[in-house]
Amino acid sequence: MARTAYVTDLKSLQGECSANYLRLLRLVDDMESGQRREIALSSDEQHFGDLQLKVLEHAPYTTMVEVTQSGPLDAVMEGPRMRVHLYHDVRMAEVTDFQRQRHFSGRYRYPNAHMHQPDEKLQLNRFLGEWLAHGLAHGHTYDLPEMR
Repeated sequence: MARTAYVTDLKSLQGECSANYLRLLRLVDDMESGQRREIALSSDEQHFGDLQLKVLEHAPYTTMVEVTQSGPLDAVMEGPRMRVHLYHDVRMAEVTDFQRQRHFSGRYRYPNAHMHQPDEKLQLNRFLGEWLAHGLAHGHTYDLPEMR
């Protein structure tokens, strides 16, 4: 049986990017370039790690945010890292870099040299959405003393 080619679902991708824009705005709207926010991810008394958001660039129409996670396995392996571009004019946020890989296509032939899934771009943006939704629902910011 012949395999049908994957067709990019633009409606799902745009919906995910729009939802991620709103999620990120709730977390970084008041931040300027170079500022960082840490969100503790915990349940009851168990700490699962920290979600870090750092504004790399802030311009009138775009913002670049780095999203990383640290946790108990940091000594063994590096946690996930994404760079997300927020486009304020269209109110969308798109993953542009994941684990130091950049520029994802809307679809890939499979198999391929980098082992990307046919819908890799959509999956990365969905992962970001789940990550941010979890942080918003279950995370809390640290009360750090003011540095003098």
